[in-house]
Amino acid sequence: MFQPVYKHYLWGGDRIARRYGRSLPSGVYAESWEITDRAEGINVVVNGSLAGKDIHQLTQTYGAELIGRELERFPLLIKLIDAKECLSVQVHPDDRAAPTVGGEAKAEMWYVLEAEPDAKVYVGFQSGVTEEQFREALASGQVGNLLREVHVSQGDVIYIPGGCVHTIGPGCLILEVQQNSDTTYRVFDWNRMDSDGQPRELHIEQALKVISWQGCKCDHQPKPANSGVSPQKGNVVTERLRSPYFRFEELILAGIMDCPLDAKSFHALFCEDGLVRLKSGNVLVDLTPGTTMLLPDCLKEYEMANLNTAGASRLLRVSLPPI
Repeated sequence: MFQPVYKHYLWGGDRIARRYGRSLPSGVYAESWEITDRAEGINVVVNGSLAGKDIHQLTQTYGAELIGRELERFPLLIKLIDAKECLSVQVHPDDRAAPTVGGEAKAEMWYVLEAEPDAKVYVGFQSGVTEEQFREALASGQVGNLLREVHVSQGDVIYIPGGCVHTIGPGCLILEVQQNSDTTYRVFDWNRMDSDGQPRELHIEQALKVISWQGCKCDHQPKPANSGVSPQKGNVVTERLRSPYFRFEELILAGIMDCPLDAKSFHALFCEDGLVRLKSGNVLVDLTPGTTMLLPDCLKEYEMANLNTAGASRLLRVSLPPI
């Protein structure tokens, strides 16, 4: 397991520490980077024989044994987001636009862990919005009026491709999975000031070059009433999203589940609720709510057992799409 890297952006709160019992000094914790290979927030192993090694070192040393494919760095960034206030309205480049602005492509998805009543996110523009209307709204400070509102609740999944203007409203605790990129072009910040009383930096010209004006294929999936049942009776495995960059599954674990790694990919697990014992060979690890764990492709298989006496446990699993 890795040491999380915390980001203290002004819109954050303290829900990550409260919800998952993390012992942290008082303060604002907007994001917790759980698994990432980035210089500005690289994760370090905290237990076992690899303690002290960071994920970049592991990728360089083990390569496909870790990831399942030959890649220069770990391809995803997995984080928790606590939006006590609304995030800035922003956009990221897609694969096509990234080279034209000197940035990195970023598609992302959100899984809603908790949502206050009437919580919402904003994804894309309302139908028919033009670049001219957007420029006028920027000048008048009314960008929010052009965005498409989506009310969310626990278990919802939202996919945001590069080129789609978006933001998260207050009252959301979210697990985000994204391409390994931190290229963000902020276009509007609700006329908010930073901690020094100054307007936050905007990136209007870059954003205008990468916004998809023909419409973005955003996808909002409410929590399903029923999911496909795995061959192992009592356990439920639901593929919630498959993109060109990542696969996202929800696991309801009622008993014991055998899990093969057979798609040339690692498995990243996040324990959302319950208590789970993971076994691989002679190694046993207990996963409590808020625990993130990376399982390398070279394991080939592992076993999970539900230890939650109050009912089933819920896990979220991230991997690369099959090739």
